[in-house]
Amino acid sequence: MPITASKLRENVYRILDEAIETGKPVEVLRKGAVLTIVPPKRVSKLANLKKRPGLCCDPDDIVSIDWSKEWSELK
Repeated sequence: MPITASKLRENVYRILDEAIETGKPVEVLRKGAVLTIVPPKRVSKLANLKKRPGLCCDPDDIVSIDWSKEWSELK
């Protein structure tokens, strides 16, 4: 059910915050026309990650690697 423009003006911040929190559009009736305020759909941050190639060897091989030749203590 649409709200009037006057009702929107009275409670604009509360109505907009509610629309953002719930994700439900708000319909506003103005001069016989119904206007809709639609919050953007939330996208998971994980959905924006680029797909990377996975591990292409046996994980046990990584555990048993001897790094003593490549590693040295700080001086």
